Amino acid sequence: MSPLPTHMTGVQLTGHGGPEVLKLRQDIPVPEPAPGEVLIRVAAAGVNNTDINTRLGWYSKEGNSPEDAAWTGRPLPLPLIQGADVCGRIVAVGEGVDSGRVGERVLVEPCLREANGQELETPWYLGSECDGGFAQYVRVAARHAHRIESPLSDVELASFPCSYSTAENLLSRAQVSEGDRVLITGASGGVGSAAIQIAKDRGAEVMGVAHRSKWDVLESIGADQLLDRDADLVNALGVNSVDAVIDLVGGPAWPTLLEVLRPFGRYAVSGAIAGYAVTLDLRTLYLKDQTLLGCTVLDDGVFARLVQRIESGAIRPLVAQTFPLEQIHEAQTVFQAKQHVGKLVLEIPD
Repeated sequence: MSPLPTHMTGVQLTGHGGPEVLKLRQDIPVPEPAPGEVLIRVAAAGVNNTDINTRLGWYSKEGNSPEDAAWTGRPLPLPLIQGADVCGRIVAVGEGVDSGRVGERVLVEPCLREANGQELETPWYLGSECDGGFAQYVRVAARHAHRIESPLSDVELASFPCSYSTAENLLSRAQVSEGDRVLITGASGGVGSAAIQIAKDRGAEVMGVAHRSKWDVLESIGADQLLDRDADLVNALGVNSVDAVIDLVGGPAWPTLLEVLRPFGRYAVSGAIAGYAVTLDLRTLYLKDQTLLGCTVLDDGVFARLVQRIESGAIRPLVAQTFPLEQIHEAQTVFQAKQHVGKLVLEIPD
């Protein structure tokens, strides 16, 4: 294998704001793997809502301040290389890692329980608390680099890690199983479309909420019933009609989700693209014995199960469009327009 370069091309987030705060650079030092870590040559990296949210300072509860803008509520380590979706190959290993792993094709588990050779008290997220995949190289703990055996392309594989592991986690926490009726909001996005496929693989009946223009694609990946974003869910589905709700939207219509959720039903959330402040009638919650689940940190085994589903062909990638890394501004603009179904992926230059 050729010697590794000392510097790499990547995109750094330099502050909060529009796409102009993302700077393409060719002089970023290549990271060195610490004990227990691997260095990965990134081939492709997906674009996610979290990239936009972090850039805008959306996670901050102090007026878009960098002082609490990371997922953990801690200061954002600027300049920062974002990118939670990584597909690539291991090119170097740190002390204590089997050198036989060099050359492995891997997907990176984006929810990190170990970094810099240390177990983390509070898990980090790749591209938030530490540098991610919008660069030629990234280092992570070896345990978070999962070997993948698949005929799919690097671009296709890079569409899986963040969205699909989030969906797997949501469905696992909500204990979705064969015969359950599941309602998924934001069904045309990366997580929503992933949740459709994984819920079907679990044997559930799936209802999705999405713009009517995207229904054909969602039907092709398994949705049993689709509802428009403006639909009256109570009239369309009925009170107490679903076993689980997978919510990625929040917003003003949120109370109706608990109305259609049956007694002892499970509500799991991992997004709030229509608004994070919602109105909760506690009477609905406690009189119906419902369970509300916030889902960010991946449970043990979630990412390994996702890899198994990919390798078995039980789920498929849904790549809407690809961009070279240097067109990240355009990619994020297209992403924010929300006219696509599935994932946008950046190809990382040689």
